[in-house]
Amino acid sequence: MRLMNTSLFDLYKIGVGPSSSHTMGPMRAARRFALELREDGLLDRVARVIAELYGSLALTGIGHGTNRAVLLGLAGEQARTIDPDVIESKLEEVRSTGALYLLGSKRVAFREADDLIFHRDILYPEGARTQHPNGLRLTALDERGSALKAAVYFSIGGGFIIADGEEFAGPALSRPLPFPFKSAAELLEMAGGRGMCISDVMLANECALRSADEVRAGILEIWSVMRACMERGMATEGILPGGLKVRRRAAALARRLTAKESSHQKSADRQDALMLDPLAPLDWLTVYAMAVNEENAAGGRVVTAPTNGAAGVVPAVAQYYWRFTEGADEDGLLRYFLTSAAIGVLYKENASISGAEVGCQGEVGVACSMAAGGLAAALGGSNEEVEHAAEIGMEHNLGMTCDPIAGLVQIPCIERNAMGAMKAVQACRMAMNETEGHKVSLDQVIRTMYLTGLDMQSRYKETSLAGLALNIIEC
Repeated sequence: MRLMNTSLFDLYKIGVGPSSSHTMGPMRAARRFALELREDGLLDRVARVIAELYGSLALTGIGHGTNRAVLLGLAGEQARTIDPDVIESKLEEVRSTGALYLLGSKRVAFREADDLIFHRDILYPEGARTQHPNGLRLTALDERGSALKAAVYFSIGGGFIIADGEEFAGPALSRPLPFPFKSAAELLEMAGGRGMCISDVMLANECALRSADEVRAGILEIWSVMRACMERGMATEGILPGGLKVRRRAAALARRLTAKESSHQKSADRQDALMLDPLAPLDWLTVYAMAVNEENAAGGRVVTAPTNGAAGVVPAVAQYYWRFTEGADEDGLLRYFLTSAAIGVLYKENASISGAEVGCQGEVGVACSMAAGGLAAALGGSNEEVEHAAEIGMEHNLGMTCDPIAGLVQIPCIERNAMGAMKAVQACRMAMNETEGHKVSLDQVIRTMYLTGLDMQSRYKETSLAGLALNIIEC
């Protein structure tokens, strides 16, 4: 049996904002470096640590919180478990004392102004074998200033990291899977030949790694965190951090929609209220997506789906299914997440989900594709309809750049998630209303997205050197 690298729980990870590749990835890399120092018996000899950032990590690292992530990772913190409310106090202690505690125990010198270096004019670390624009070099020094250990890591999108020259290997490699697939065509043939849904195939693979009860509980935990994030976003107002003074809008929009529904329902039942405003579900879809990404921009707890910059699309469409589709149930949600993960695996293993590598088509575009296919599955669509919906979801995001203003995950990222969620719903509806098949396959559009990303000028790939970031200086 062939092996696959990526699990559902690799794609859907609980963490903190604002960026999976620039926050969660560097945090994981820094923590891995500190753990390796301990494993090598070097931890007690370390007196100072130097961190050097390259490419996109250097160009947009401040706006994306990379500086904060490196400090927290060296201290042993993990994105999944850290309390967002204590992050600032932990960072202030490092900045005020000029020292941090590696893995929370060994005190070492770390002055951010001197020991966190942004190489904004260098794309890759010198001598690196891996060529990815999210590079991080960490060096541990002893009391005499001699290097004890140096390592280079790359944050390759979605919070995934690899060491220089290393191939990505996720937990799914720990044992053979019953139904490994490397392409959408192979997935369709495998599922169809056995009378299985795509969600059944993905579930069987996940159950080779953990029990069925653990898979179900894990998915429901992910959904619970997503819903909590939406609720916080719809209840919180104010100005987002970072200096652009971007105003949170989801809470006001949610209040307005709720008031409108209440006025309709004084004299009508729910169905009549929807008839009075048939586009209300799409307005709520917008609110759900914006609420998540406002929370992400504020550094709150989110689920990477498949990245933080695109974290609003999948939960927004899931909530749309849960609230506005007839017959929605928990089994439908499970089909949604399992199927969307299968689609995400295809992008992760055949292309990229890194905005720094392929632009925002690899983030919001992939999330749109995942959500479109997942929604088709939740609604009882066929495997062919799922594949078609996912293809449409990406086809109309091809070429989308990643040009965040001031390097912050705010403009155009927040609204872009809302648009991605809208496209996902429409892609699903188009696919499920089609009776004659379609010309472009999901495999073809995945390949096209990747090649388009490679051809895209680096200025448009999470560098904030062109596009909106260059032409809209102040907001």
